[in-house]
Amino acid sequence: MLTTLRIADFAILQAAELPFGPGLTAITGETGAGKSILLDALAAVLGGRANEKVVRHGCEVAEVEALFEGPLPA
Repeated sequence: MLTTLRIADFAILQAAELPFGPGLTAITGETGAGKSILLDALAAVLGGRANEKVVRHGCEVAEVEALFEGPLPA
C-alpha cells in the first residue's frame, strides 16, 4: 500500500509530502488542483518515462519518492 508520496521540483510543485491512509480509493478535486501532477509523479517513481519537461522551471532535477508498506513478496 502506498503510504507517502514526496515530490520536489516536479512540474510546478516546489515541494510536497502527501500521506495516504488505508481505504483511499480515489483522488478527486477541482480542475487545475494538481491531480495529474500527482499521477505523473507516481508513474515516474514506478518506472514510467519522464523527460526534462517535468523538472520545475529554474531547477536542475526533480525528485519523487514513494513509500510503500505491506507484505513482502514470497
